[in-house]
Amino acid sequence: MTGDATIPDAAARPRDGHEAYSSRAEFVYRTILNDIKAGRLAPGERLREVELADRLAVSRTPIREAIRRLAENGLVSHGTGGGLAVAVLDLAQMKELYDVRAVLEGAAAGFAAQHASGDDVERMRILAERCRDASTSEEAAACNEDLHRILHAASHNRYLTMLQAQFSNWLALLSGTTFSRPGRGATAYQEHCRIIDAIAARDGQAAQDAAIAHIRSAYRIRIG
Repeated sequence: MTGDATIPDAAARPRDGHEAYSSRAEFVYRTILNDIKAGRLAPGERLREVELADRLAVSRTPIREAIRRLAENGLVSHGTGGGLAVAVLDLAQMKELYDVRAVLEGAAAGFAAQHASGDDVERMRILAERCRDASTSEEAAACNEDLHRILHAASHNRYLTMLQAQFSNWLALLSGTTFSRPGRGATAYQEHCRIIDAIAARDGQAAQDAAIAHIRSAYRIRIG
């Protein structure tokens, strides 16, 4: 009958909670990972099986499976007081992380200089300006993440894009953001413009060099 609501088949309905995932362990893994990336679970914070099981309404078995997977990916480690906690990076680990990040961002910028479309370049310019003009450091950091995501997509290298997705998980272990430092928004904008201008000019080497310099600048601010 015209105007009657149609009730979708159960299999076609959107699913909530752990039903939206292939397994309860996957649901727990994604929930904890998202909490780490959003800052709801800070580096060093303990992960208690009983509390997680109660909060997520699952048994302790998928909790253990998810935590084991997080530990294998370097996101969870043994805490100072025993038990498992969100990993805390020491200075050596932080340097290694930024060293690899510089290589990845440099490669992405170099490939983007070959493959980026005019729309890609325009979107990066818009995000660079939003990052510069952001009213909070959190907003600037979010725009910066979006810009780098577009940069990797513009490289048109699927493996580089997959690496970037994994790398964003490790970056979540860095507390705070360099955009909270005075003047970082302005200097980051200049660095972003150098990268984008080189991409627009199809100068792969200049784009790579500018991206590496940008990451090294962020590292110096991070440890300063």
